[in-house]
Amino acid sequence: MGVAVSGGWTPIVVAALAAIVVAAAGAWLTALGPWYRSLRVPSWKPPDWAFGPVWTTIFTLTAIAGVLAWNAAPDGRERTWLIAAFGVNGLLNIAWSGVFFRLRRPDWALVEVAALWLSVLGLIVVVGRHSGVGAVLLLPYLAWVGIAALLNRSIVRLNGPF
Repeated sequence: MGVAVSGGWTPIVVAALAAIVVAAAGAWLTALGPWYRSLRVPSWKPPDWAFGPVWTTIFTLTAIAGVLAWNAAPDGRERTWLIAAFGVNGLLNIAWSGVFFRLRRPDWALVEVAALWLSVLGLIVVVGRHSGVGAVLLLPYLAWVGIAALLNRSIVRLNGPF
């Protein structure tokens, strides 16, 4: 019994590899060393162990959303928009970790996370043109980046200036 895949296996492989690259780059840039541990954080901050499973779920849902939209989109310009939206979002996702953890600039990361949140919203719009289910699958990503933005803002307020 085979799996019916309308666009073949290529979109699935590409989406999975893209999610792995973005996740790995973000993880590599995330340094939970002495500097991070010295930051004052709000009492409502999720425990550090929760971030891995949450991000794994989000990247999985994002890859599925991308495949659904790709398979439903016509060739040409619409697929170019999908690639661009996912590319910008992936770069912004990686950049936040670099700005916050490697540059140790939560204040700059607060500006960057606003751009990341807007890119997720844009991703929902672009994916939603072709797959309503795909757009819905991206809602946890939007919510989590919103939580991350509030956490980032709290860290800036509790620890600034940087």
